[in-house]
Amino acid sequence: MAIESRRFGRSLAGRSEPLPPIDRGPPDLVIDLTASATGQGAPVLRLEFCGRTSFPAGVAAMLASGQLPELGARLDGVVVAQATPMLADRLWLSRSCNDLLAGAMSLIMQTVARFFAGKLVPVSDNPVPILKNDSFVRHYVPFFGRALIDRAVQKIRRGRRPFYWQVAYRVIDGPGIAETGQLDGKPFTVLPDDGQRFYADPFVFEVDRRHHLFVEEFPYATSRGVISVAELGDDGTFGVPRVVLEEAHHLSYPQVFAHDGEIFMIPESGSARELVLYRAAQFPDRWVRDTVLMADRDFNDATLLESDGRFWLVGTERFGYGSASDTMAVYCAPSLRGPWVAHPLNPIAVDHSATRPGGAFIHHDDALVLPVQNGSRAYGGGLGLMRLERLDASDVRFASPRPIGAGPAWARTGIHTLNRAGNVEVVDSAG
Repeated sequence: MAIESRRFGRSLAGRSEPLPPIDRGPPDLVIDLTASATGQGAPVLRLEFCGRTSFPAGVAAMLASGQLPELGARLDGVVVAQATPMLADRLWLSRSCNDLLAGAMSLIMQTVARFFAGKLVPVSDNPVPILKNDSFVRHYVPFFGRALIDRAVQKIRRGRRPFYWQVAYRVIDGPGIAETGQLDGKPFTVLPDDGQRFYADPFVFEVDRRHHLFVEEFPYATSRGVISVAELGDDGTFGVPRVVLEEAHHLSYPQVFAHDGEIFMIPESGSARELVLYRAAQFPDRWVRDTVLMADRDFNDATLLESDGRFWLVGTERFGYGSASDTMAVYCAPSLRGPWVAHPLNPIAVDHSATRPGGAFIHHDDALVLPVQNGSRAYGGGLGLMRLERLDASDVRFASPRPIGAGPAWARTGIHTLNRAGNVEVVDSAG
């Protein structure tokens, strides 16, 4: 950790100064971060890291077992909440610790909110086996060696591209991926690029029987995403995307929709810590900033839903440190332009495979389904379909995601985004 701090700066896993003794009177809830609180006269909430009560032992257990990290919250000894944070960078210990501890903070926030709302219930407790050799160094050194080799191999395979995504589309009649849950049927056609950029986050929108494909375009020269559009020709292929929206910061995930006779877009702009509603002044080429929906928030892949006279935004929110892909938050408003307020149970969940949206809500079999990204092994590693069970001012509940299976229609490993308008279906994945 000391060596890595010279490159990355101080980690969340650094030692803190002792807290000053403060008498605030009898507590309603004790959050015990030391696993040593006794005789408090109130419910006690404790954290577990991979089944261990100490953070270093939990990290060692994770490395030794090769399993993905799992955090638990126990209220008076009973497991009442769990979290599976996403590790964006498994090579460097300080970055992994930041992701784990950011997930722990979100888990505390989630558990405390549900405790005072009276919504905590026991969850299944899966005991973690005790290792014969729980030494951190014993397990970290070979882990680091393997991770370093994997990183080198990835860079060789990518060549001159630091990373690469591809968008693909198909024109179909009848059921698509949302109905079959498989990448089967008619093969997808790749949206070509010139090698100087990649395309990702496809959304397709139909106006006057013409299909428009909106994508994130990422030129390597600028390392900043812009929003581009291509139109479906009479021959059933999309042309070369052209830039229609550019800001001084990164833009992606261009969700385009119609409301009250106008066309809007809510792209992701989490790096600027704002979420902006854009209005089409001249569709599809000219967009103007209409309303800042959220300010000073790192909210990612915000996905809109209008239900029962209210508007909802579902996405992932990063609170300082940690991954942008594992902590779901929900906001609601009486109208599209707001005011937008956080759901009282935020954060809704901390899960690397069931929180970050990967496309607009889908109406299927009298239910609403949200495509969600599965980043359990890597960002962009897969996609699932998650049925919405409840969404109101007092609770948010989704069913477990149903993974989209592989198939001959798309030969690459998994998909990252799924959208459809009419008979045009679009996907993307890591190239």
